[in-house]
Amino acid sequence: MQNMGIVEDTLFVPLLGRIYASERFPNILRDDAALSLKDRIPRDIAERGRQTQYTLIASAARSANMDRIVEGYLARNPEGAVVQLGCGLETAAQRSGADGVRWYAVDLPAVIEYRRALIPECSREECIGADAFSREWIELVRLREPDSPILVTAAGLFHYFEEGDVVRLLKTLRDYGDVEVAFDAVSRTGLAMMRAKYMRQVGHGEARMGFCVGSAARLAEQVGAGLVAEGKYYESVPRAGLAASTRASMALSDFLSMVKMVHLDPGSSAPGRDGVLRR
Repeated sequence: MQNMGIVEDTLFVPLLGRIYASERFPNILRDDAALSLKDRIPRDIAERGRQTQYTLIASAARSANMDRIVEGYLARNPEGAVVQLGCGLETAAQRSGADGVRWYAVDLPAVIEYRRALIPECSREECIGADAFSREWIELVRLREPDSPILVTAAGLFHYFEEGDVVRLLKTLRDYGDVEVAFDAVSRTGLAMMRAKYMRQVGHGEARMGFCVGSAARLAEQVGAGLVAEGKYYESVPRAGLAASTRASMALSDFLSMVKMVHLDPGSSAPGRDGVLRR
């Protein structure tokens, strides 16, 4: 792999987490597509850093959380499409059991080129090489889906950018009709912890990180969006079999709201929908 920067290079971290969970804790996440890639990961990448069980499970939990959000969204919008923004080597489309749903995998052109070499596009998925903070990808998706509701997922992405970039993107999406956005976010304390410890453990201590969310409601107000849901990161993750240190770290993270799942509707300033967990 050539010309891959720090942000793009982190795409291997969640893949390793999904493989770990699939082999040892399939009750958290079972990802056969990720398992099929295990022997194709460059050795220097696979051996880089010293991930703990907690960092590996954190990556798997993110994908499991997104799977639940996508499933709930498609239950409400069976005619909807899903965009994975900053897709990296995510295999959510391959894991999904929702037939007939159109998926769009968006990332920088170099990442998409590498992704295609490892993960052939399935019949319902289209890869788009574009800057996540440009209008290029959403204009193309809206061209493909002129009338469909769209869910944009951004897993493990926004941390690496500045608040202004993320806010502008969320405001931009208001111009494209029925579009919702789901992403994971860290608090200011969580961001400091990730800078000081987590990124070094996964071998990327030099990565820039800037965006954090203390209150999803305040962010929604700032962007002029509706808050669909705000949930604790580990509340739906089974603990059985995990090391005591991992369980303790998960409990502390949720207690301090260091990491959370956020679901916004940029096209609406209404409060959270009935029947959807909002904290």
